[in-house]
Amino acid sequence: MGRSKKGRCARKNKQISSEENQDLVLAPHSFVIHRGIPGNHIVELTKDFRRVMEPFTASELKERKRNTIKDFVSVSGVFHVSHMCIFSNTSIGMYLKLCRIPRGPTLTFKILNFSLARDVVSALKKQMVFEEAFKNSPLIVLNNFSGEGLQMKLMASTFQNMFPTINLTTVNLSTIRRCVCLNYNSDKSIDFRHYAIKVVPVGLSRGVKKLVQAKIPNLSNCQDFSEFLTKATLSESECEDDPASHVTLPHKLSSRGNHEKGTSAIRLYELGPRITMQLMKVEDGLLDGEVLYHELMHKSEEELLKIRKQREKKQKLKEQRKKEQEENKMKKESKKQVNKEKSLKGMKKKENDILLQKFAKESHDGTKHEDDDEQYYRDEVGEEPDKDLFQGNSTGKRKSFGPRYKPKSKKVKFDKGTKK
Repeated sequence: MGRSKKGRCARKNKQISSEENQDLVLAPHSFVIHRGIPGNHIVELTKDFRRVMEPFTASELKERKRNTIKDFVSVSGVFHVSHMCIFSNTSIGMYLKLCRIPRGPTLTFKILNFSLARDVVSALKKQMVFEEAFKNSPLIVLNNFSGEGLQMKLMASTFQNMFPTINLTTVNLSTIRRCVCLNYNSDKSIDFRHYAIKVVPVGLSRGVKKLVQAKIPNLSNCQDFSEFLTKATLSESECEDDPASHVTLPHKLSSRGNHEKGTSAIRLYELGPRITMQLMKVEDGLLDGEVLYHELMHKSEEELLKIRKQREKKQKLKEQRKKEQEENKMKKESKKQVNKEKSLKGMKKKENDILLQKFAKESHDGTKHEDDDEQYYRDEVGEEPDKDLFQGNSTGKRKSFGPRYKPKSKKVKFDKGTKK
């Protein structure tokens, strides 16, 4: 038997292993989508934020206008998605909603201003963007999120749970190539920054550093190679880095020049995007629940109790309608099944009646066939048939006399003297 050909999508789609890695399953995954009015670079900002959330996000997610939030929630369990980031653009402004799937809570932030990743990188004097940094999740750093209030604790826990946890005893420092910094300001705004991390050795001259990092040195200004090595020139890291950024490495890194128990400096290169946002609302459910916190509206206990009762009443009415719909659906299905059985019985009864009529007709044809043939002969010929003509025909079928008899035309004979 020939081998069946697979389509293009089937060839590209990798089969999900039945035994998935538990670290990958337990890691928080995310969907990053956009909604609302198009424009204001919302599509580019969505792609930049997906870049931040890599590798545990759907980087090539194809979203359409007809897709609803319920569609993404329904498939989130298959792909172990725990968070959803929604950028929305309205006539008032741009918003970012962070949702915990599947039952909330939902945090709504108003984006005050932002800069795309391409603008941030192009403004830097020295750029450092490499694909190896996006193969591992970034390190999350929070600052000034220790204030009072439920919203502060909820924001801090939400930001922390969006990224995988780090075990300090087993972590490999070579895998930490990026970091996400969130700073809470006194005016209730939050600064979002995304950096690439680079570790450079400290205490080496510029020439030795180039040799250590496998770079080809420039010896045009030196009379001897020893002059190049002994030249008292500090490295860029020693000139620019703050001593507070110097650390002692617990083990060797994959980058050149960084050895175990050696002193190195940590340098940050911004990757973008930059976002300045403010928390506006906290909801209990997934985009539709009780408002736990609102920046602009403050309600009393009586108003909150009234809203809670209305919500409970609405929920009960919704459940009752759903139950009635299920009952009506079951009734229609049962009625449809009964009608189907009745129609099948009627069709079967009709077939049986036709068969009975056919058998009865065949049984009566054996006795009445002879009289019918004689009458047919009388009607067609106009004479009485012979007595032996229809005897011996017990099959109940009219005799076949074969093809109609056609007498041969007689040839006319002419005399020899006549013209033919």
